[in-house]
Amino acid sequence: MQRLVTLAVVLMFFQQTTTTQTDSRAKLATDITAEDIQTVLHASGGGADRQIRVVDIGKYNVSVAVLHRDKTIPGAPVGAINHERVTETYYILSGEGTLWTGGSVNEAKPVAADTEIVKVAVGPSNNATFREPAQSRKVKTGDVVIIPEGVYHGFTDVLDHIDYLSVRSDPDHFLPRGYVHPLLKK
Repeated sequence: MQRLVTLAVVLMFFQQTTTTQTDSRAKLATDITAEDIQTVLHASGGGADRQIRVVDIGKYNVSVAVLHRDKTIPGAPVGAINHERVTETYYILSGEGTLWTGGSVNEAKPVAADTEIVKVAVGPSNNATFREPAQSRKVKTGDVVIIPEGVYHGFTDVLDHIDYLSVRSDPDHFLPRGYVHPLLKK
């Protein structure tokens, strides 16, 4: 129950109450059930970023994805990614680790524009490795972290796994509105 309350609070961060001349705000609520999350989380393959839904709510899109990260290798370089147009809010579903954000990176390269990660999940992004993070924090089940667009982020010290929801704010409508993960289409 606490997880659902926390998720509801996170989603409230993305609501806007502005009115324009043509009211283009969404007229219906969108449900993502616990079963939907588990179905997509346990889809084939591990370590993937799996978009669940993208909803056009008028001035911007909101998407919800579920991600899984496996155990990290102690002493290995820490991968970093940033998203140029999308802010993410992480809600840790299970597991724990250390999340690095900001700071300096090495070898930054754009993610190919024709990949699913760019076209469906997070828009234009860059991969790198951390030289030094600006912030390092332990995260565990129930924690929430907001990562603004452009901020590099990556996990280290994951002893077993970490599963988390990512609620994404997309003010440029870059993500494909109306997207529903193929396993959830009826």
